Amino acid sequence: MSPRKSEGKELSKEMVLNEARKLFASVGYSKVSMRQLAKTLDCSHGAIYYHFKNKAEIFYSLVKTDFSLLNNKIDDIILTENNTSQKIEKILLCFIEFGLTQQNHYAIMFLSKEKEIQHLLQLDSNKTYEKLISSLTDLTENKLNPASIWSIFLSLHGFITFYINTQLSFQDVKSLANFHVKNIMKSIV
Repeated sequence: MSPRKSEGKELSKEMVLNEARKLFASVGYSKVSMRQLAKTLDCSHGAIYYHFKNKAEIFYSLVKTDFSLLNNKIDDIILTENNTSQKIEKILLCFIEFGLTQQNHYAIMFLSKEKEIQHLLQLDSNKTYEKLISSLTDLTENKLNPASIWSIFLSLHGFITFYINTQLSFQDVKSLANFHVKNIMKSIV
């Protein structure tokens, strides 16, 4: 038996994930129920259980995908860019661009405050942070200490969170993002 949506439209896993992402980002994980998600999808909550066993599994599926997407973008830069300084600059800018073009993704990955889901975020957020650390450490002649790398992350994160709830897109603030990254670069190279 396949999951059904009203009017004979089949409910897909991607439909559930897309709607869940919007709800988690807008109202928070704890305020979203399987019934509420089903209501927004115009289906029975049983149809959602066809794809996912619970809300935590939906959330973790989103988080895992989002961190993987960001990690792949960083890997692509490392593999394709030849100039070390430009590689570092592009990694930093990539992080900002990801945060501002994938705002719901970023909000779920880095802005969730609910204690009950912190353990779901921890493993994958650590992998991404480790990727950022190893990328910057491997690419710089100056050996960056953990406090310096944490400061760089906070600077990027602060830029993103400042603009994330505005109506401005990454393209609108791209010149400011470039300026911000160039200032960060002064402490790295």
